[in-house]
Amino acid sequence: MKKRMSFGGVFLTVFTVFSAIIVLLPVVWALAVSLKREGSQIGNSINWFLPPYTLENYPRVLLGSDVIIWVYNSTLVAVLSTALTLVVTPLAAYAIAKIGFRGRGILYIYFMLGMMIPVEAMIIPLFVTTNSFGLVDTYPGLLLPGIAVSMNLIIMVAFMRQIPNELIEAARIDGAGYWRIFWHVVLPLSKTIMITVGIFSFTGSWNNYLWPLLVSMNSNMFTLPIGIPTFAGTYTIDRVLPMTANMVASLPMIVLFILLERFIVKGVSMTGIKG
Repeated sequence: MKKRMSFGGVFLTVFTVFSAIIVLLPVVWALAVSLKREGSQIGNSINWFLPPYTLENYPRVLLGSDVIIWVYNSTLVAVLSTALTLVVTPLAAYAIAKIGFRGRGILYIYFMLGMMIPVEAMIIPLFVTTNSFGLVDTYPGLLLPGIAVSMNLIIMVAFMRQIPNELIEAARIDGAGYWRIFWHVVLPLSKTIMITVGIFSFTGSWNNYLWPLLVSMNSNMFTLPIGIPTFAGTYTIDRVLPMTANMVASLPMIVLFILLERFIVKGVSMTGIKG
């Protein structure tokens, strides 16, 4: 005899399906619009989903504009920012979580407070500092601020605190120092959470709009979020090319999530962080 689903289960299922539709509908709409001919004027929104379709917009966007340059810039900034994050953040998290130095609690609170301050409140001092070092309109100026993300550090600290201290003490008894313990004990146990932090760092850099908008003065330094709005006409509204460029920018993130979704879920659940 089949067990009947409770009211709570039915409600949760309906809510989940409804939420999925709300999230996916804009993506499906953008894809449908990108497959229309340029200049298509369709009054009824439902007609955007109907044939005919064409792929001619994608070669035009990729080859007939600076999109290739913007893809290169976005990829370079995201990859380098992620790589530097995965070097700096685990070391800082290890020091806070497992090395008993004076003031580490205050330092950890300082990083937590950094999460509570809106980015907009820090953007002007950050820009002034970047400009004083002559990094405006340069790749270092684009990627370096993305390394100092408090959330990544807090996630790694929360995970490393769960590593049994007995393992650390056993390594010390064997004569291992701080660096050897980090490299041979802590780091191998932190692979999953490092992948999670790497994904967060990469997507954050790839999708970042405000900071590249401020420090990119030359179109050759634009990233995709800055370059895509240039497809919108000044006096006309043509949704096709902007949506095509949006799909080009979104595709790497979609593929990344499909391939690494299990690491994201597992990594966050292992830290105990919610919300």
